[in-house]
Amino acid sequence: MTILSPLSPVAAAPEASTADLALSMAAPALPGHYDELRGGTGLPHDDSTDTTMAPAWRQFFSHPGTQNLADLNRRQTSLEQQIRDNGVSYNVYADSSNPQRPWSLDLFPLIVQADEWRHIEAGVLQRVRLLEHTLQDVYGPQELLRDGLLPAALVQGHPGYLRTLHGLAPVGGNRLQVCAFDLARGPDGRWAVAAQRTQAPSGLGYALENRLSISRLFPQAFDSLQVQRLASSYRALIDGLRSMSPAGADAHIALLTPGPYNETYFEQAYLTRYLGITLVQGNDLTVRDNRLFLRTLRGLEPVHVLIKRVDDAWCDPLELRADSSLGVPGLLQTLRSGNLLMANMPGSAFLESVGMLGFMPKLSRRLLNEELQLPSWPTWWCGEHAALQSATAHLAQCAIKPTYTGSALHGQFAGLQCSTLDAHERAAWLERLHQSGEEFTLQQEIPLSQMPTWDAQSQPPRIVPREVMLRVFALTDGQQSWRVLPGGLGRIVSTQDSVLSLQRGGSSADVWVRVDAERGHTVDRTTLLNKRITPATVAQYRRVVTSRAAENLFWLGRYTERSENSLRLARLTLSTLGSAGQSCLPLVKWLGSLAASCSLVPADVPSPMLARRVFTRALVAGLGNPDTTASVGFNLRALRQVASSIRERLSQEHWGLILRTEQHFFERCADLVDGNYSTLDVLRVLDSVSPNLAAMTGEQTDRMTRDDGWRLLSIGRQLERLDFLGMALARAFESGAMAESAGFEAVLALFDSTITFHAQYQRSRDVAALLELLVISRDNPRSLGWVVQTLRGRLAKLACDADDSLLALTPDPNQWALAQLCNDEVPLPALGQLLERCTSATWRVSDGISLRYFTHTHESSRSLGA
Repeated sequence: MTILSPLSPVAAAPEASTADLALSMAAPALPGHYDELRGGTGLPHDDSTDTTMAPAWRQFFSHPGTQNLADLNRRQTSLEQQIRDNGVSYNVYADSSNPQRPWSLDLFPLIVQADEWRHIEAGVLQRVRLLEHTLQDVYGPQELLRDGLLPAALVQGHPGYLRTLHGLAPVGGNRLQVCAFDLARGPDGRWAVAAQRTQAPSGLGYALENRLSISRLFPQAFDSLQVQRLASSYRALIDGLRSMSPAGADAHIALLTPGPYNETYFEQAYLTRYLGITLVQGNDLTVRDNRLFLRTLRGLEPVHVLIKRVDDAWCDPLELRADSSLGVPGLLQTLRSGNLLMANMPGSAFLESVGMLGFMPKLSRRLLNEELQLPSWPTWWCGEHAALQSATAHLAQCAIKPTYTGSALHGQFAGLQCSTLDAHERAAWLERLHQSGEEFTLQQEIPLSQMPTWDAQSQPPRIVPREVMLRVFALTDGQQSWRVLPGGLGRIVSTQDSVLSLQRGGSSADVWVRVDAERGHTVDRTTLLNKRITPATVAQYRRVVTSRAAENLFWLGRYTERSENSLRLARLTLSTLGSAGQSCLPLVKWLGSLAASCSLVPADVPSPMLARRVFTRALVAGLGNPDTTASVGFNLRALRQVASSIRERLSQEHWGLILRTEQHFFERCADLVDGNYSTLDVLRVLDSVSPNLAAMTGEQTDRMTRDDGWRLLSIGRQLERLDFLGMALARAFESGAMAESAGFEAVLALFDSTITFHAQYQRSRDVAALLELLVISRDNPRSLGWVVQTLRGRLAKLACDADDSLLALTPDPNQWALAQLCNDEVPLPALGQLLERCTSATWRVSDGISLRYFTHTHESSRSLGA
């Protein structure tokens, strides 16, 4: 019996090679586009391109393990699952309903031959030298402006030109440390530059993730094609930055991120983990005595190198945009003082203007005395009358792009293709170009090359060609020296709107550059930062805990514990109120009071003593509605949000678990609508979340390094547990619930100590036994004594000096005695006083931690932990 795969129409020819099968499944490139798979240009009436395949692609499809292409769907599914598990994401602005989406990565890589890469590499190195010389002149003698080789409107009229930095010599000699160039292959097979990025180029982290994912899926092909590795280039970047920094080899390097809501935050966190540097936000940093410092739990630590992923205008609110909360006040002054190397130096934004591309050939001849090895796309800045007249003669073949992208002083638009305009619209644009031509640049549209991509959704699945551009990175490895990352980021055009934009739903591809045998190159199998660390220098590599990261870890612990507490309370309340035989009014009163205090129900909901059914429905409705209550859904969402701010400190499993738990819970809660559910249905939803929360606890307690950040996470958990359990026990005695058997068991259940109590005390209902287990015991992790003892131990190790004021705020469990808590008085006065001290200590310690470690001040108007 023969079992046909989803590719059975193709697999039916067993005598054909795998490469031939792939070729028969692949549609040719559109006429006029270069076909990467076949190594030629698709022609309208030429069928020869359908019968050949480029040698590199034939080798790729011929490697062992493809199972005659029958497993490509499986590999595609595995790739998507890996991206979801790793939490690789990108912010898609075109999708307002769900801006965060998994990173889109195609199954096949873009393969670049060694001879092609040799030409690209030489052209990119020439380009980065040209841009560096241009910046040196513009911020120095300005001969290019004086001699008319650069229009002043493109430079000094650009908001990205920073006059305040004119004449400033950068630390290390380089103004550019990381540059990106978007290349496109035209119908003639040659590569050309379509755009250049110099402010804060993105993609280095995604290039690493793409390589890791695709090389695992095609390991045989990766090895047989002799693909150049990436690690040595990243290592050279870090070594180069250290060598040029004021502190030399001992330099502290940090990466400045706009924060977790930035579209490329994932790769910023990914890069910092890979490079072994510190991820910081603007409020993590401060300038003192013209030096940049990082706020940490141990005080201020100097920063010598800052890799900038924030656009120039937002870097310093004192001298640039006053409304910026992303930068650091006084940052530019540290540059003037020579105390900081910034990658890249602010002031290069005008180079990103598409209008600059048309001036590159003349600049190269003037500054380098060389012709450009990589040409630019034909580009005309419309601020020059001659250029405007030349470009408008073939306006239909051009795209209109803004000259001053991102400027608040000029009208902004996304750019448009003139081929989509009718005669009336084209005439209106011609008039606009003549009136304010300096704001617009025309760039000729060139058919992009098309690479093979896997379409698993078609029936049967097939290989389809899609347009692609190549982003290449130049990285500094020393003063006035750069190298090109042997790979990059393939950017695939979106099939929906034919727009090459990752922000609007485009996809990406790994880029495989083959080893250049003519240069005697071999595969570099070294790993990042693979060098000897002596015992004397180990202390320099200890992980820094920033105040921001510490605060987020503190609240990660608190929200994890709150999620568990709200889940346990909601489950106990629903099971009690849903019991038809439940008539213990003190128990109902106690649970209703606790649920209201913990915001599991809105404030205006009547007590279950008055309207049990109304209260129950309000409780169920609030479980998955984070906008009306602070119930389980609210805490899970808050947990995910605070975790997103410290992605670089969480394992992939931990982060994926947080995401899946929140998503699964809200999906299950969506079924609890219109009252069409039973109490058992709701309890099953809550029960499904409980194992995930237990797994999160395991991740936090067993798989995180015991540094000060982890201690604050643990302190946050213990504070929440102490406050919740102390309040619950106090109200249980006040309500009279403890006098009833059902109330006694409910307290044990809320403390998660039922099995322990009955194993130790059998069927006893004695209050002394309960207080011994839930208050005095040091062996029960749900006991107040254990919680306070653990809290005090964490605080003692957290303190970086002899100040024990935080310890003084917590009660000492060594002074607790069961005989003092148990007497004949009802309610128990000593117990009430102890519980009051425990609950009040939580917000006092929380405030103290915030003042000492987060805000670094001893003045505060309100509690952060209440």
